[in-house]
Amino acid sequence: MFPDSKIPEGSIAEKWDKHKFNVKLVNPANKRKYDIIVVGTGLAGGAAAASLAELGYNVKAFTYHDSPRRAHSIAAQGGINAAKNYQNDGDSVYRLFYDTVKGGDYRAREANVYRLAQVSVNIIDQCVAQGVPFAREYGGLLANRSFGGAQVSRTFYARGQTGQQLLLGAYSALSRQISYGKVKMYTRSELLDVVVIDGQARGIVTRNLVNGKIESHTAHAVVLATGGYGNVFYLSTNAKYCNVTAAWRAHKKGAYFANPCFTQIHPTCIPVSGDYQSKLTLMSESLRNDGRVWVPKTVEMAERLRKGEIHVNDIKEEERDYFLERKYPAFGNLVPRDVASRNAKQMCDEGRGVGSSGLAVYLDFADVIKRIGEEAVSQKYGNLFDMYAKITDENPYKQPMRIYPAVHYTMGGLWVDYNLQTTIPGLYATGECNFSDHGANRLGASALMQGLADGYFVIPYTIGDYLAKTPAKLEDSNKVAINAQHPAFVAAEQEVRDRTAKFLAMRGNRTPDEFHKALGHIMWEYCGMARNAKGLTFAKAEIQKLRREFWQDLKLVGSGEEMNQALEKAGRVADFLELGELMVDDALNRNESCGGHFREEYQDEKGEAQRDDENYAYVAAWEFMGDNQPERLNKEPLVFENVKLSKRSYE
Repeated sequence: MFPDSKIPEGSIAEKWDKHKFNVKLVNPANKRKYDIIVVGTGLAGGAAAASLAELGYNVKAFTYHDSPRRAHSIAAQGGINAAKNYQNDGDSVYRLFYDTVKGGDYRAREANVYRLAQVSVNIIDQCVAQGVPFAREYGGLLANRSFGGAQVSRTFYARGQTGQQLLLGAYSALSRQISYGKVKMYTRSELLDVVVIDGQARGIVTRNLVNGKIESHTAHAVVLATGGYGNVFYLSTNAKYCNVTAAWRAHKKGAYFANPCFTQIHPTCIPVSGDYQSKLTLMSESLRNDGRVWVPKTVEMAERLRKGEIHVNDIKEEERDYFLERKYPAFGNLVPRDVASRNAKQMCDEGRGVGSSGLAVYLDFADVIKRIGEEAVSQKYGNLFDMYAKITDENPYKQPMRIYPAVHYTMGGLWVDYNLQTTIPGLYATGECNFSDHGANRLGASALMQGLADGYFVIPYTIGDYLAKTPAKLEDSNKVAINAQHPAFVAAEQEVRDRTAKFLAMRGNRTPDEFHKALGHIMWEYCGMARNAKGLTFAKAEIQKLRREFWQDLKLVGSGEEMNQALEKAGRVADFLELGELMVDDALNRNESCGGHFREEYQDEKGEAQRDDENYAYVAAWEFMGDNQPERLNKEPLVFENVKLSKRSYE
């Protein structure tokens, strides 16, 4: 029987308010008796740690960075969605809810998405109060711009640095609680295991990345806010440190992993330039507000461009194909990311791609520069244009940018109920490391919205429901005190040491990076923008082969009692290898196309994704059954009572 998702009864507009009233509360005087671990200090984790400490709980916050300010949330550029309707253009909480469910191709929980739209309004007020310098209109109101998948302007922004500014706001709130002594900050510490006692999460085991010390930490509840797993593809827009280890350790202790194959491909990235690259660079989706996407109309013209026989500015207007505007007139260049990405790939597959590799399309700003001037464009996008120029040595004010899709975000993650609790009681997952809000495709500017919603406005309410039923004095079922000396923690520490020793004992020939790159190639080629049964079956066999080679031919140097980045990487790659196989299994099982999951066998006559709502309108939640054993698929049916299941159309 599938775990209770705890979705409240009643109309969708009343569910969250009623739920907040019905959850159990912890008396303010009792909150100081409870310890909560928060792993990850990006927007979701930083906001959660600060908010929980503000309520009176004792919080232990962990990051593998030297400062919370280095969390990958800082990399978000374009903005954060909220249903404020400052533009008076028809936006509302319901419209944001509808756009998000539709954008996710009807593979998200209605109740969670509506709650996200509701609290989005509060997020902006919270951030403004913290001093986040959102852009403003002449009259003083906060400015908005449009993002893909919406016909209203609801995206709040701080030039192209929105993630950085929001993170600084959360960091200031977190720092305040650190100074008060309510948050104890552990930097350069990586979670290597979750400790479960009597079926409930009671703490974690970490490794100090500076000196290699293995440590245990107990708590009444654990909150994971550790981001996504896009680096399973090796090349992605994620920071190199981003990994799946925390979520995967939880998964192997009993937390279901939901919809692992739902990967978002971002259409607006700087193309790959060579095998030497270790990551890719994102150019904000906000650029599609004013930039026009096009390729040459003919293969011959594209070939001349690639050979350098002509310059892009030599191509006349009538020789250009603005393919998104042509195919999707209602949304134009602001179609959702999965649609824009697939169409860019199609143009390149037809031989009309540009750049030396032929794997790029143009994003052109000539029209907007002509209309409002270079200075005004610089005010909106200047730092993004500067970044592009430094990386490519091309001036985007004088010629179009070259862009191509790349892995960006993962909609899959740990399964959580309405309270954001995993299938392990006492273990919560927030932000990108859970699956709950985006379905099969995330609309742009919704990641920051979810991270802050979960951290500031959801987990502070819902975690109390669990803690109110948890004795302040932690004991197991045999009345043995739960502390770092408890047998479960001693055993977990030993497992971590044994795994570390196994890595260090290997004397093979290939580095962790070599295995990671090989895995990434398999995942991108066969489980990337387009998938089919034959390719996925081949990929599964190749990943299994690569896993065997990894445990036989891994090369490591150094010891575990020191800073050892090769050792860190080995552990993360080992988890990526297991995750990669599960992603392939999930993609093979889902015989439909939806959002970012595009199975080539399931497309309509226009090449658009073809869902199968009768058979696949469910959350695929995978249960770990043991090392080297097939995982068990559990299905949570998705019930749509407030939106009509229909074919997504952006024409």
